[in-house]
Amino acid sequence: MPSFHLPLSGDVTQAINPWTAMFRAMGSQFGLININLGRSSAPEVEQDILTEVGSYGRQIGRISDVLEVLIDQVEFKKNLSEKDRETLEVFKAMQLEIAEIKAWHRTAGSKADKTSAK
Repeated sequence: MPSFHLPLSGDVTQAINPWTAMFRAMGSQFGLININLGRSSAPEVEQDILTEVGSYGRQIGRISDVLEVLIDQVEFKKNLSEKDRETLEVFKAMQLEIAEIKAWHRTAGSKADKTSAK
């Protein structure tokens, strides 16, 4: 038997996406790039720093570089507790992992540049 439907009287399909519902319920933004400056007494200043100085990652990277220099140069390491020495070792291991990832991206990027140039 043929089916006859008046306008807007046909089957209704609705996509139910739990992720969208969850983020809408929390009032959060969900997108490709989300920057939440949090509760800042001067959000304009933070935005200017991000724009003019560098991203949070760049700022943390520079601080980590300085910490590495200080850790390597200071003679206090012999007076540290075992827990504190382990903390320094974990930091240095993290720095090595970061350096490896950066090196990988540099070589992967240069290979992609060479491939696209052909």
